Amino acid sequence: MTDTLRVPMGTTEEERRRIINRLKRLEGQIRGLQTMIESGKDCEAILTQIMAAKSALNQVGLHIVGHSMKTCLVDDEARSRDELIDEAIKVFLKYSSCVQ
Repeated sequence: MTDTLRVPMGTTEEERRRIINRLKRLEGQIRGLQTMIESGKDCEAILTQIMAAKSALNQVGLHIVGHSMKTCLVDDEARSRDELIDEAIKVFLKYSSCVQ
């Protein structure tokens, strides 16, 4: 049994592009935060943008966890159903513990 789920090799190009696009938008948000700090924007506006960026990153992570569960676990015939479910729960709990 592996310790983590991976983004599967069979991930479609469309799915990869969707994830990359989300990360690129997040990259833009981070650059915007840098600009806000450099230009002396007020703390509340900066913190609002930090919360938005954190939420966006959490959504990317949850998307990847969900996608992995749908594809990797369904296609894995080497392990029993219970092993696959146990691994899915373990990975979800591990990821969700850092999402606050």
